[in-house]
Amino acid sequence: MKVLRSRRYRVICNRLSLTAGLFLSAASTAPLAAQSGPGPLGPGPGCNLFPAPPSVGAAIDLSYFGPPPSETNSSLVGPVQLLKSGIVDATKGTITLPLYKGFVKTPGGNKTVWYILTDVNDAQVASTLGLNYSAKIGFAGSSARTANFDDSGTLIFDQGIVNFLPERVVVPGSPAAFPPQTSQPGSVGDAAYSPLVRVLNQGGVVYNAPMIAYDVSENDINFPTGRVDYSKVHDEVLALDPFKPTVTLNLVNGFSFGRPVWYLTTEASIRLGAAIEGATYAPSLARVVLGKDDSFASPVERLFLAINGASEGGCANPQRQGLTAALTDGHRPNNVLGGIPTIAPDYSPLWEAEPYEWTADAISKGYRGLLTEEFRILSLVQDGYLTGLGGARFGTGDFIVNCPIVQRLN
Repeated sequence: MKVLRSRRYRVICNRLSLTAGLFLSAASTAPLAAQSGPGPLGPGPGCNLFPAPPSVGAAIDLSYFGPPPSETNSSLVGPVQLLKSGIVDATKGTITLPLYKGFVKTPGGNKTVWYILTDVNDAQVASTLGLNYSAKIGFAGSSARTANFDDSGTLIFDQGIVNFLPERVVVPGSPAAFPPQTSQPGSVGDAAYSPLVRVLNQGGVVYNAPMIAYDVSENDINFPTGRVDYSKVHDEVLALDPFKPTVTLNLVNGFSFGRPVWYLTTEASIRLGAAIEGATYAPSLARVVLGKDDSFASPVERLFLAINGASEGGCANPQRQGLTAALTDGHRPNNVLGGIPTIAPDYSPLWEAEPYEWTADAISKGYRGLLTEEFRILSLVQDGYLTGLGGARFGTGDFIVNCPIVQRLN
């Protein structure tokens, strides 16, 4: 039996996971050591989506090529950093973002909160601050907290706290790896906590502001070179400098309409999903309306996750995808996202997870392979090659994961 007890690992071991984790070998029974989980740059094509340079197979060096078309028009082929407020390290698969200090009202008085900003429903604010613009999160008001700026420009939240003290535990099932025997998230929000906040004295603008730490001072969370204490901060943190102030977070591999992307994962609406993701359990996100995709008043986009994608050969397999693969080799499952900025106007960081399985017939005929595009998946569902979990009807997901997009790789 493999046991995960360190929140410094990312783990996938359940049918509803959106991001991969780091697992021990099947023969190991010891708890995992304290260190961060794998980034998006794995050891083979099945675990590393970073595109090859255009000089591969050409008769000239890379220096002879002009700039990628995306530099002229961000919708064209080429890399595009979408969350512009931070610095992406392509050699490590991380982003370093501004870290903000605010306060939250509690019965015992105002307490310190540390948070990041990733998305906003105001296009001008998004452009000014380098955030992702998402009109859809304005429709998630029922799950948002409220806040106001004080006279110094500090954000004062009216409610919502997170307990970062719990130890994250995920025990894979046996003999099948998922669903897990045990799962416990490493950080837990109270009933009022949501990463979404509506700032009342800014005209009701809604921000995606995931909490990184709560009720701690600068000296308590000073980890500029790593060696992070995960009983005090979010499990996706790799380094944190409250005096700059900045925070470095791990990124996750995925696809959007055939293009490889990197994104963050910060909260989930159910305990199981939060434990698997290394995210904060935020029960208020359960109030987000599911099943409406791009229709009027929908706050979500869809995220498609394979359950039984190709896993043979691990990271060396270019067709590798899904939770079985992630459990087997410990790397990301390469999930498929819906619309993101530069590809579609319907982006939301609130992803409705829709798991799918390849049918036995499709697998026996050799049809199973890497899927990277939403409508290809939907077509295979329509043709009967993909189903929902356990052969059930494919459709509306079971939970929400807050996954702000960071970078389009191509």
